[in-house]
Amino acid sequence: MSNLFSIPDRAPFGAGGEAQDNTARKLRTPRGGLLGRVATTLGRPPWIILLCASLLAVNVEADRAGATGADKANGQFYSIDGRRMRMVCEGPTGSSKPVVLFESGAFGFAGDWAYVQSQLTAQGVRSCAYDRAGMGLSEPASAPRDGINVARDLEKLLKAANVPGPYVLVGHSMAGVRVHLFANRNRGKVAGLVLVDSTTPEATQDAAVMKYVTDFTSGAKAAALTARVGILYLLSGTALGDKVGLPPREDAQKRAQFASASYNLTSYEEVRNWPLAAAQARATGPLNPAWPVAVISAGVLSADEGAQIQALQPPPALASRHGLVSIVDGATHNGLLGAQYSSAIVQGIDFVLDAQGLGPNERAETVHRGLAVAKG
Repeated sequence: MSNLFSIPDRAPFGAGGEAQDNTARKLRTPRGGLLGRVATTLGRPPWIILLCASLLAVNVEADRAGATGADKANGQFYSIDGRRMRMVCEGPTGSSKPVVLFESGAFGFAGDWAYVQSQLTAQGVRSCAYDRAGMGLSEPASAPRDGINVARDLEKLLKAANVPGPYVLVGHSMAGVRVHLFANRNRGKVAGLVLVDSTTPEATQDAAVMKYVTDFTSGAKAAALTARVGILYLLSGTALGDKVGLPPREDAQKRAQFASASYNLTSYEEVRNWPLAAAQARATGPLNPAWPVAVISAGVLSADEGAQIQALQPPPALASRHGLVSIVDGATHNGLLGAQYSSAIVQGIDFVLDAQGLGPNERAETVHRGLAVAKG
């Protein structure tokens, strides 16, 4: 989700910090934040009260629709620490190839990978996408949404779903830090990585990238606030509701989540923990250079800091013995996941799968439009 909103107060983000905890508390309690201001409308002109009540009712209905959607959802649900989490696995079982495991970016869910999964299934490749706690159709967790807690959830989910690996880890956007952390926590189960227009753990130490993260966090906070009173429900039917352009089933799920208050609150909590998740990933050390790494970048820059963000994406592939860096002309950050450009992600996955047979002294080709990054 792009930074649609701007608000004057930008609360600190990351783990700890009383300002951060107070912000979350205000978002959750009816007398704090935006809802507290709505409550002060009592005694004002009747049409204002009616409007607020209508919007709140719409929001409750949007959250109810998201919850009941689990009954019609694809994939399987598993109990993780007493709460349900969804995983969507497709393709043949029993293959000798690694399983492709998807991690979605901010405001993302399993359905974001629908086009990529369908292409992999056609190739006979097994793949699994999932909804993080509180996202998509997975139930929320009480633990903070930092990198370590998200990784622990995924490890438990893979065990419950009997998906032992090895894995090709594919991460979009903010999930670049998540797959780095997961890979180094599970070194014996990793076959390679594909980073889809993502930020590395080191990138968040760059001033331009941190400015983007700060602005994005403000936008996520505003979305969490406005969703509580049903405003996003009114926008869910527009192009904002599904920027990927997903197939009909996933499109409906995406739009329902766009309007959901609980979904937007969890998204905000994930985004404000982005710098912490990056620091947790950095603490695990660099990626194993023996792991093949493909970096797939969007050719269309959608933020003022886009050029710098893009320039900081290739290093994981360049540090690998088998690296691929590719910029996809015409593709936007979200559009990479859509019907027109998702084949570029599949090509990156194919590259990593093909590199499994290369010897330690062999170098895979590195390609990057306009930059001299070829390896000898």
